Amino acid sequence: MLAWRVHEFGPPEAMILEKIPRPVPGPGEVLIEVHAAGVGPWDGWIRAGKSALPQPLPLTLGSDLSGTVAALGSGVSDIALGEQVFGVTNSQFLGAYAEYAVASVGMLAKKPSSLTYAEAASVPVVAVTAWQALFDHAHLQAGQTVVIHGAAGNVGTYAVQFARRARLRSIATAGTKDIGYVRSLGADKVLDYHAQPFEDAVKDADAVLDLVGGETQTRSFQVLRPGGKLISAVSQPDQARAKHHGVTAAFFLVEVTTERLRNIADLIDRGELKTHVGMVLPFAGARDAHMILEGRLRPPKGKIILNVEAAGEVPAPA
Repeated sequence: MLAWRVHEFGPPEAMILEKIPRPVPGPGEVLIEVHAAGVGPWDGWIRAGKSALPQPLPLTLGSDLSGTVAALGSGVSDIALGEQVFGVTNSQFLGAYAEYAVASVGMLAKKPSSLTYAEAASVPVVAVTAWQALFDHAHLQAGQTVVIHGAAGNVGTYAVQFARRARLRSIATAGTKDIGYVRSLGADKVLDYHAQPFEDAVKDADAVLDLVGGETQTRSFQVLRPGGKLISAVSQPDQARAKHHGVTAAFFLVEVTTERLRNIADLIDRGELKTHVGMVLPFAGARDAHMILEGRLRPPKGKIILNVEAAGEVPAPA
């Protein structure tokens, strides 16, 4: 089969499309014929050798995927051959940029019937990240106020929608051109970060969801009420600063599970959650996708997807 491989960490040019043996699922795993694979910033970190997790070389990139079940490993009984699924490959976030991928059965669920394969592959990591941040880490309840930074981004758009559905009061920050879009997702208030410092407009929030990091994260401590929570999906917050402001602060790595995927798929099929695919590239265009991640090509608004279904039409390079 064809797969995008990395033999040495580096820039997008380090990615090689090559033929490798089709993997075999082990206990608790399934083999998926990949129809679409999602591209996310974490893929770029892994490719560059900057992952928070140890990644042995050589490796096959990619984690988000959708497709059909082609083979079952031992001990797998709650998923069927030929079933349409979506989810994540494994806890190492590897293996999806390929015609076939092995995935842990506990990180898969039935594909939402209302979505195409490309749309389904756009969902798992970013939607579960938003869900976990709001409910598993910030423990927000109806009526509480959350500030969502990077609300027009791939995680932020789900966070805004989840907040609206949970009857949270959401204050979102976004760039000028994205104000209308974020408002359409259900944000109660949208602040243009180009026009004014958000800390001048927000006080006593129950939680901040940080999807930006850096200076934005640092300035966010002052908008929280005493006892409030700063939850970051991008970088470890300054604990001394958190203590100074009388708040708690945490960084987390997403944990994609069948149960969370099922909940999200149900919301999608009921029309309560919108997905947003920004660009679908041919499988051969994976390097271009990573150049977008690096800022070398213009980014789309929405998730980047690789169409793997036609991969067999692409000859492997000599």
